[in-house]
Amino acid sequence: MRIVGKLLALPFALALSLLTLVLAFFGQIAGVALNILCGLFVIGSLFALLIEGDSWGVQGLVIAFCISPFGLPLLAELLLNGLADLSSSMWGYIMA
Repeated sequence: MRIVGKLLALPFALALSLLTLVLAFFGQIAGVALNILCGLFVIGSLFALLIEGDSWGVQGLVIAFCISPFGLPLLAELLLNGLADLSSSMWGYIMA
């Protein structure tokens, strides 16, 4: 009976492993793009804050923080690590 469960879990473990790899690849690409965008937001926000004294500068800095490596990319990385842990657990069940 345990062998049947392992055989049923094998396609899901393979799909989960491939999904984790694809999402990690796209996460790296998105992280680079968001880092560039974060730099542009910081420069534009500081310009608006210091030169014009507008409240858009503060809002821009908040947006820059959200897209910095401490904001959304960190959240995506935490979710991806959870998915990788789930995949590892499934492979541990199959191999045991």
